Amino acid sequence: MESNRLKNKNVVITGSSSGIGLLIANQCAERGAHLVLLARRLDKLEKIQKEIQKQYSVSVHVYKLDVSDTSEIKRVFTKIIAELGRIDILVNNAGYGLFRAAHEAEMDQVKGMFNVNVIGLIACTSMVLPIMMNQKSGHIINIASQAGKIATPKSSVYSATKHAVLGYTNSLRMELSDFQIKVTAVNPGPIGTDFFTIADESGTYAKSVQRYILKPEYVAKKIVDAMLTSTREINLPRWMNVGSILFALFPHLFERVGKRVLNKK
Repeated sequence: MESNRLKNKNVVITGSSSGIGLLIANQCAERGAHLVLLARRLDKLEKIQKEIQKQYSVSVHVYKLDVSDTSEIKRVFTKIIAELGRIDILVNNAGYGLFRAAHEAEMDQVKGMFNVNVIGLIACTSMVLPIMMNQKSGHIINIASQAGKIATPKSSVYSATKHAVLGYTNSLRMELSDFQIKVTAVNPGPIGTDFFTIADESGTYAKSVQRYILKPEYVAKKIVDAMLTSTREINLPRWMNVGSILFALFPHLFERVGKRVLNKK
């Protein structure tokens, strides 16, 4: 029964041309879900579309979308809803980070991260909420981060965006509970994707956390396994989430001790 949970469901995934988004798409298709893939590179999406449709008996729709452009989000999602008529799952996966000291962060970079990680996520969610509320079913999955629970040096802006995502997600969950719409936050630690190519230009942080880096296939499977279940949060690795609990209970001690450990970017 569990293996059939996604069969013939419509799953929309932002940032799906590579990394976790692409892995989620493949695993959903393997379980019989129909896909709507969104990313900035249409050529990559069209190649993925052909590969998935060839391998699995599912439909795949692809659309070029820059989630930092809210007018484009409205246009694209209006088209998706008109064509599909139903959206069962939205995975807000698009996002990026830049590791900079607070005084070094340029305002264009700050705006860019908030526009993609927060405003874009909220805009995409706002477009699917009316149809899900009318259906009295659906699942919103927001990819946040452990950085949204524990701020670390040189990630002040990125961490702020993920704190915002968690705040929005927690509020949304309560608002939608009467509509049988599920809302899940995904809080991974470092993942072995291209994220660090942009975030960590020096490569110092990626090297320092090498032993803790999560396999992207594992993270994607955890997310897909949770689809259409009442999973509140996915925290990976589990032991890292203990840090956020300690931070909440003993913030001063955690900051004094943790600063030396976490300041490796």
